[in-house]
Amino acid sequence: MPNKPAHHLADGRFRNPYNDNPPAPATLGDRIPFFWGMMWKGFDIVTVPEGHVLPKAEVLAGLQRHHNADSYTWLGHAAFLIKLGGATILTDPYLSEVAGPFNAFGPKRYVPSALSPAELPPIDILTLSHNHYDHLDLKAIAAIPNKDRISVVVPLGLGVYFRDSDYTDVTELDWYDSIERKGVLVTVTPAVHFSRRGLFDGNRTLWAGFTYAAGGRKLYFSGDTTYGTVFREIGRKLGPFDTAFIGIGAYEPQTIMRSSHTTPEQAAQLARDVGARRVIGMHWGTVVLSNEPPFEAPDRLRAGAAAAGYAPGEADVMPIGATRAF
Repeated sequence: MPNKPAHHLADGRFRNPYNDNPPAPATLGDRIPFFWGMMWKGFDIVTVPEGHVLPKAEVLAGLQRHHNADSYTWLGHAAFLIKLGGATILTDPYLSEVAGPFNAFGPKRYVPSALSPAELPPIDILTLSHNHYDHLDLKAIAAIPNKDRISVVVPLGLGVYFRDSDYTDVTELDWYDSIERKGVLVTVTPAVHFSRRGLFDGNRTLWAGFTYAAGGRKLYFSGDTTYGTVFREIGRKLGPFDTAFIGIGAYEPQTIMRSSHTTPEQAAQLARDVGARRVIGMHWGTVVLSNEPPFEAPDRLRAGAAAAGYAPGEADVMPIGATRAF
């Protein structure tokens, strides 16, 4: 389109970065057995390893212990509380039980969120990467308190969900657009994914990652994405980063997932491409969205990180509810 970036289409939809069209989507023959199998995943019993979810008292104690320091707390899936430069950032707050329409139909969590919306500390900035149900949780968004103090930053087309829930400071940005809120420079970055919430709204809203910068520290949040050359571009334009939060789950079967999610090994390489000194795996260990063993991803991330040149401990995962200082 004249005077529009390459990822804007003439019909108002969006597409992936021009040189990063993902592999061809799976055929109907691939999709039917996968989605038929997923219908029954909610009835499977997932054996959760001891220590994967911290008791509530430990979660609250960790937050209190680090309340004056730059830190990050994993609430589960892609939801983090990030303390940066005195501001508290909330990412992709999927906090409800079900990732699906009306919070009733779809995959169910096999572990609870570390905190409920009512238990969250005061939020300064809320960012949302895209409109899939395991990221855009309307029940949680409506229940988060103190909306009048929260600055919401989202990709193009997603602001309406927050305005309808009575948030007053809502900003929609395109890829590589930035805005400063509460002393934090927030930048929306490209991702290789897609958007869809209903039957007929495919790619009507933009999908993205984020960077956050304050006090000499820079962080990267990938959102949902598969691997692509655009991450080297992000590294050149905005990197390097102190820490990157990158999805490592929902990658099998590859015929279905290769076009939208990284494998753990690709996540490690993505972190290297953006120039992250440390990588934290997310988007795993919370809800069954795919066919790989639910707790396989961390070991594969560590092995992939070693192959990408990271030292032991520079690529890791954390228990749900844990808080760590940067």
